[in-house]
Amino acid sequence: MIDITEFAEFVLADVKPIAELELTLLDAHGSVLAQDVAAVEPLPAFDRVSYDGYAVRMGDITPAAGGSPVRLHVVGTVDPGASTGFSVQEGMAVRVRAGSAAPPGSETIVPSSWTDEGAVTVEITRPTAEGSGIQRAGSELAAGAVALAAGTYLRSAQIGLLAAVGVSRAVMHPRPRVVVLASGAEFVQPGAVRRVGELYDANSLSLTTAALEAGALAYRVGLVPDSSQLLDTLEDQLVRADCVIATVGPSAASQQALHDVVRRLGTVRTERLAVEPGGSVTYGRIGFDETVYFGLPGDPASALVAFELLVRPALRRMLGSTQVQRPVVRARLTTGLRSSPGVRSYVPAWLDVRDNVYVVEPTGSPAQLASYGRANALVVIDAETTEVPEGTTVTALLLERRNP
Repeated sequence: MIDITEFAEFVLADVKPIAELELTLLDAHGSVLAQDVAAVEPLPAFDRVSYDGYAVRMGDITPAAGGSPVRLHVVGTVDPGASTGFSVQEGMAVRVRAGSAAPPGSETIVPSSWTDEGAVTVEITRPTAEGSGIQRAGSELAAGAVALAAGTYLRSAQIGLLAAVGVSRAVMHPRPRVVVLASGAEFVQPGAVRRVGELYDANSLSLTTAALEAGALAYRVGLVPDSSQLLDTLEDQLVRADCVIATVGPSAASQQALHDVVRRLGTVRTERLAVEPGGSVTYGRIGFDETVYFGLPGDPASALVAFELLVRPALRRMLGSTQVQRPVVRARLTTGLRSSPGVRSYVPAWLDVRDNVYVVEPTGSPAQLASYGRANALVVIDAETTEVPEGTTVTALLLERRNP
C-alpha cells in the first residue's frame, strides 16, 4: 500500500491548468482568470447621484444651518440614463434622481426629504456636507486599474464587476471537461427493477455531481454493462474530455476488464492506498491527447473519499485555482473513535460550532455510504493512531457549509 499524501503529490505534479482561452463573461462564469483584467472605464463611469434630491452649491445652502430655510430656483430635472443639459449655477438647483449623472458644478446633493420638493423653486431646510450624495467618477476603480487579478475565480459578483467597468471578454483557464462512467454487469440504473445481487449505480451519479461541485463541466455516460463495449465507449468519450473518471463494480472480472482496456489506451499506474475506506486507485494518461484518467474503487464510500483526496485537487489544479485543497479546521471530538493500524482513516462527521468552539461528531462508519449523506466533514486519523478518545482535538476536512 502507498501513503495517500505521496500519491496525491504525484498526481498534482502531473496535472496542469487547462490552456488559456478567451471567453465571454457568461461563458467565463465558474472559471479562473488566467490574466489580470483592467477596467476599460472608471467605476463609476461618471459622477453619480446616490439618492433623489437637488444638486446645489455649498455656498447657497450654508444659511440653512442656522435654522433659516433657503429657496433656490430649479432649472430642470435629470433622470437616470439621460445626459444632463444643465449645470449648477449660483442661486440655482437641479433636481436629480438616484443613479443619474450629477450636473456639472454640483457640490452636494440635498435629499428630497430635507426640502419641500418644489418643481419651480425649492425650499431647503438644512444643509448637507460637501460631496454628500455624489459618487465621483473613478472613486471605486480608475480606468486602466486592475479590476481583478489573475487567479480570481469568477462568480456572480466578479462577473458583475467586470461588466460594470466595460469588460465583455476575459482570458480564462476554462472549466475542465470531465466524463464519468461506471462499468460492471452488477450495476443497474436507479429506479430500474433490481434483482438480488445487483447494485444501483450510485457511483457515477455521485462522482459526476462531485466533479460539478469541484468546478468542472461534468458529463455522466452512465452504465457500460458489457466489458466488450468499454474500449469503444472510452475512445468515443475522449474527444470531449480533459479528464475521465471510471468506476467498476466489486467483481474481479469487472475490475480486470476495465484495467485491460485502459492499459491499451495509455500509461497508467495502479496503487492500493493506505486509507480507510480504501481500495485500489488508478491514475494516468490515455488516448492521443493524453487525457487525465482516474479509476476509482467500486465501493461508493471508498470512491467518494478517493475523489476528495485525489481527483478534486487535480480538477482544481486543472481549473487554474490557487486553492486546490479543502479547508481544514481543528475541532473537539464528541465521540471516541477507533481506527485500523497502518492506514489513515477519514471518518464522516458533522462539524458545528458550540460556545464559539468547533466540535465534530462522527455520523457513522467510514465504510457506510449513509454516513456520508449526513456528513459535512471528514475527521482525519493518522496511520499511527488506533484510538482517539472523546474530547480530543482532531483535524477535520471541511466538505461543505450547510445546516442539518
